[in-house]
Amino acid sequence: MAGPGSPKVAAWTAEKRGYGVPMEQHDRPGRPTSDRGGAGGGTALAERRQRPRWRQRLSTTLELIRANPTGRVTLKVLVAIAGALVVTIGIALIPLPGPGWLLVIAGLGIWAVEYHWARRLLGFTRRHVHGWTQWVKKQSLMVRFVLGSVGLVFVGTVVWLSLKYSFGIDVIAEVLHYLATN
Repeated sequence: MAGPGSPKVAAWTAEKRGYGVPMEQHDRPGRPTSDRGGAGGGTALAERRQRPRWRQRLSTTLELIRANPTGRVTLKVLVAIAGALVVTIGIALIPLPGPGWLLVIAGLGIWAVEYHWARRLLGFTRRHVHGWTQWVKKQSLMVRFVLGSVGLVFVGTVVWLSLKYSFGIDVIAEVLHYLATN
């Protein structure tokens, strides 16, 4: 039997108060097959990949929040603000060496919790990054070296331009001046 703080009881309580809550049960290890429903028992469901327990809890919590009209709007606003903040910081950090693109993708992941367009864009990004890395892994060592060199030149150029136009420091001119005087 489910305890008073379990997600099943919380969903039942929310439904009793008049909120529409989907009561789908996810596979959990140790559950009897008769409790899962369906004619074939648990064979097809047991073969499915099981989600980690924390994802099940997060999913149930989000369903409970979405069941309340105020919670649904609040969740959308908070997800929009948090995603926008992370994406904005990521975009600001793209020219600098560091986790700029990683933060943009993390912001998309935050938006993907609530927005379908972000979920599709995140899937598109994942597929293409995965395809790119698989392609690079299949290339010869020389091609990888050239790709790495082009990447380093690109990052170096972005850092140089960022320093020059953001802080007024022209690193190349400073190095050339140092070499000429010493």
